[in-house]
Amino acid sequence: MIILLAVAVTVTGGTAGAAVSPAPQTVSQQDKDFLVQAHQANLAEIEGGKAAEAKTSDSEGRESAQTVRDLGERFVADHTNLDESVRQVADKLGVKLPDQPTAAQREQLDKLGALSGADFDKAWLSEELEGHRETLAAIEKEVGSGSSPEVKKLATDAKPVVEEHIDLLLHAEETATPAPSES
Repeated sequence: MIILLAVAVTVTGGTAGAAVSPAPQTVSQQDKDFLVQAHQANLAEIEGGKAAEAKTSDSEGRESAQTVRDLGERFVADHTNLDESVRQVADKLGVKLPDQPTAAQREQLDKLGALSGADFDKAWLSEELEGHRETLAAIEKEVGSGSSPEVKKLATDAKPVVEEHIDLLLHAEETATPAPSES
């Protein structure tokens, strides 16, 4: 009897409305977490890049100052572009994004803000490298086991940018740190 009732509802169009309207897209917790983490990382990178631009000047005479300034400018541009993609995907999937970096990222940005000169350069390069490595690990996790094709594509597209930033930071650290003298 129950089977006949289900068939009767289907035949008479009882489910026709459900078949016509698309089901809401479900997003896994991992995909949501990735979008939130990527957005907060981008916010932190943009703010950190702006700090690098503001805290260094060409007149300081340090090669590391110019390198940090140039990297800061580049990171602001690249992470602004990456974040636009994150926002578009999150909006499409109905994922609410926070308005600011995490508390830990905020704390690191505040610590950097208190530094100046060569101390700022060294700390900024170190913090940026650590942050980019964490971002790359999150990207690799999403690419490997995410479920949303849109979020996985976002991660795949961001990966070469983050890898390039890591390479630039490693090179900057090598050139900013004088080689040990041989005695």
